[in-house]
Amino acid sequence: MPETSVNPHLALLPIVLPLAAAAVGLLLLRHRPRAMALLALAAMAGGVWASWSLVSAVNAEGAPVVLHVGGWRAPFGINLVADHLGAMMALMCQSVLLAGVLYARGCRDTCVRFPVFYPLLLTLAAGLTGAMLTGDLFNFFVFAELVVISGTVLTACSDHRGGVEAAYKYFYIALVAAMALLLANGCLYAEYGTLNMADLAARIADRPDAPLAGVALGLLLVSLGIKCAAVPFHFWQPDFHTTSPTAVSAMLSSVVVKLGVYGLIRVSMLLFPHADSVSPLLVGAGVAGVAVGGLGAVGTHDLKRMLAYSTLAQIGFMLVAVGWKSGPAIAAALVFAINHALVKAAMLMLAGAVASRAPVKSASFEVVAGVGRALPGAGVLFLLGGMALAGLPPMNGFVSKLGVFRAGVDQAAWLALGALAVGSLCTFVYVARSFQRVWWESPEAAVHAKPYGDSLAAPLLLITASLALGVAPQPLLSFASDTAAWLADPAVYIDASLKGTP
Repeated sequence: MPETSVNPHLALLPIVLPLAAAAVGLLLLRHRPRAMALLALAAMAGGVWASWSLVSAVNAEGAPVVLHVGGWRAPFGINLVADHLGAMMALMCQSVLLAGVLYARGCRDTCVRFPVFYPLLLTLAAGLTGAMLTGDLFNFFVFAELVVISGTVLTACSDHRGGVEAAYKYFYIALVAAMALLLANGCLYAEYGTLNMADLAARIADRPDAPLAGVALGLLLVSLGIKCAAVPFHFWQPDFHTTSPTAVSAMLSSVVVKLGVYGLIRVSMLLFPHADSVSPLLVGAGVAGVAVGGLGAVGTHDLKRMLAYSTLAQIGFMLVAVGWKSGPAIAAALVFAINHALVKAAMLMLAGAVASRAPVKSASFEVVAGVGRALPGAGVLFLLGGMALAGLPPMNGFVSKLGVFRAGVDQAAWLALGALAVGSLCTFVYVARSFQRVWWESPEAAVHAKPYGDSLAAPLLLITASLALGVAPQPLLSFASDTAAWLADPAVYIDASLKGTP
């Protein structure tokens, strides 16, 4: 296969830049939040550039950028593999987290001035990116735990009085996911003697019926299902996202849950591509997520909680597409993941901006009803984001859902398509209701919006990107199709990962 001439150390930059900035910030800028915010912005901008360079290299040369850390070649050493999927997901995480840092810099929460706030956002970025780029299953566990620790502490320092309780809930359910993932690592190592994903995939293909293989697969599905809040492991998600600082909840509900989706793609397409039980489980969990998320969003009375339930439904669409496993379905799942990350982060930021203008900072519909009248610009952005969630043109959400429905027609999966269609109708209902409550309903006479609030710069940037990907989606669609074709042949990944970049 073709080899890339790109310096393999480029795969390390998206991880090292935020980690180094977090360390420097804690040592030198912990009592200067404005300087810390600027450093975090610079580090994330550098990470976006490095991730974009990886995507460009993979796209141009058709081969991954592979770094054998310390010069030890896989499978004996640890390697980073920036293939089509890893590079795309890393760019998504870095881009949305850049917007998250920008939003935090312009928001009025007390917690953003804590010395640890920006360093934790940076370690969150490093953990997510490392998990997407690592070629080793144990290091996937390590990076995922860095995400959990960062997210837990960021939630606990929330201005919301329920932040500590939500952080405990998340920590303990994440502990279950961590134990399942660690036990899966143990089972696979005991059975196959390796945890390098490429080497492991080759050995599983040689002995797919090994006694501990099925146990490991079940543990992996449980762990990754918890991480992406798939039904029935979803119960922690609404409380966690509702009480987190807005800058944090926007990241948790848009990119952190994609860690589980990414892992499920690797499991179903690389490690266990011949496991017949995985596809129906993913499709069933996805359909259940669409139902639970849609009905939960329709029935809730809090704007941020509504968007948190909406994430369950959107993740459901992705799981259904991953479960179908065809080339068009995997490509549709990837496009959906990218587009959802942009839109959901923007929508939660807009909810936070509205709540920051309310007399009492809260996203409850009883509190924010009519507050949006003082924010017509935010209303336009929310309307565009709502159109994207509902799958209406010209937004990127239309492209996402069209791809999933086309893949479903190819599969003749009519029952699942019917459930997804009803879920899309629910999305339209709760988005329209929330827009009407916040921007059209007349506020009570005693309610006056504050003249100040969180900045709209970050959601404006994300909604603009969403609109651009809806109007001109072809580059993303082409790269997603190339990624799906790459994933369809595990032997190509195995050869590239073990051989490495010269």
